[in-house]
Amino acid sequence: MNTITLEQCRSLDQQDPLSGLRDHFDLPQGLIYLDGNSLGALPKAAASRVAQVVTQEWGQNLIRSWNTAGWFQMPQRLGNLIAPLIGAGHNEVVVTDSTSINLYKVLFAALSISADQDPARRVVVSERSNFPTDLYIAQSLCRERGFQLQLVEPEEIESALTRDVAVLMLTHVNYRTGAMHDMAALTAAAHAKSILTVWDLAHSAGAVPVDLTTSKADFSIGCGYKYLNGGPGAPAFVWVNPVHADRFWQPLAGWWGHAAPFEFTPDYRPAHGITRYLCGTQPILNMAALECGLEVFTAAQALGGMAALRIKSLVLTDLFIALIEQRCGGHGLGLATPRQHAQRGSQVCLTRDSGAFAIIQALIARGVIGDFRAGDGGVHKDILRFGFTPLYTGFEDVWNAVEQVRQVLENGEWQRPEFNQKHAVT
Repeated sequence: MNTITLEQCRSLDQQDPLSGLRDHFDLPQGLIYLDGNSLGALPKAAASRVAQVVTQEWGQNLIRSWNTAGWFQMPQRLGNLIAPLIGAGHNEVVVTDSTSINLYKVLFAALSISADQDPARRVVVSERSNFPTDLYIAQSLCRERGFQLQLVEPEEIESALTRDVAVLMLTHVNYRTGAMHDMAALTAAAHAKSILTVWDLAHSAGAVPVDLTTSKADFSIGCGYKYLNGGPGAPAFVWVNPVHADRFWQPLAGWWGHAAPFEFTPDYRPAHGITRYLCGTQPILNMAALECGLEVFTAAQALGGMAALRIKSLVLTDLFIALIEQRCGGHGLGLATPRQHAQRGSQVCLTRDSGAFAIIQALIARGVIGDFRAGDGGVHKDILRFGFTPLYTGFEDVWNAVEQVRQVLENGEWQRPEFNQKHAVT
């Protein structure tokens, strides 16, 4: 393999038709940000937009802004901005609540539909290394509803789809490794056994093309603060296949999910379609910030949209892998992320038998921000995790980041005591 140079990376930036999208973000000077898969960068429009909501819409117009500023319609309006990114139809997505709460809603509905069809199906199948909140929510619901949660390795999923399974619950892109499931194939395998599917798109939406409709998925939820750049704690989203949307009440039957919330009737009557998956009053400041992040994807649409972003994502991650192997060999780094494009999200995860946490801390001190995910002491090793957001990550960023990795490893800087002290958030 020919040695990759800094000049070649700069040339890639000059040729990149998406490079102008970086101008939509307020990125600190001298910082290489490779953690957008955990918290997206700040859109430049967000600060003034939130200030406008605070000072004008809230401060001056007060309660009138529910009508005059369109606050009441924000869950549906933002949902329609997300829909093209995940292959959903118009008015099939709402933005609301958190990923965990939305998962509770759709998994409850999926279990209820399955129980109505075949009460003998009492198992939920998921991946052992699924994101913990998904497993915790599933454990809670299974305990409450008399189901069993069965955890399997990725290669065991299809064989686990037996006649006693009610729901297959998966995250499309694994948060630890960046490995991506074949949504269409696994959904088809589940449906062949009359099993419903729930897909978490937290590490997919805005980073890789998703097509819920063509894949014939049943339920899906996702995150607003990662690749969608909605800010810390941004509301999440929920999608339900239209064939299921009116089949069952979701369990958190709040007034925003009522067919006519301002009639103030004592009895609940669910709204039609996806609106019934709303619950209580929405966080308007957070919604306004998220809308700024979503508007960048509107600008990206004119440049090729998710297809173009996916191409850049793959070039960025291929480049990072190649540079790590060229410049950091002999330092014990392994690759946890699949090399095959069809099996990879928009992150690269490296393994090391020891020192992974400290290496990340040393990199952060040098202005390269990735993050660390702990292993289990067994099959799953500690992870150095790097996310590549094609909206704002450049090819020179990749070269410079790997150069910092090389220096940290070669000079043993990561062994310093201050880099081995863990904080509350890793």
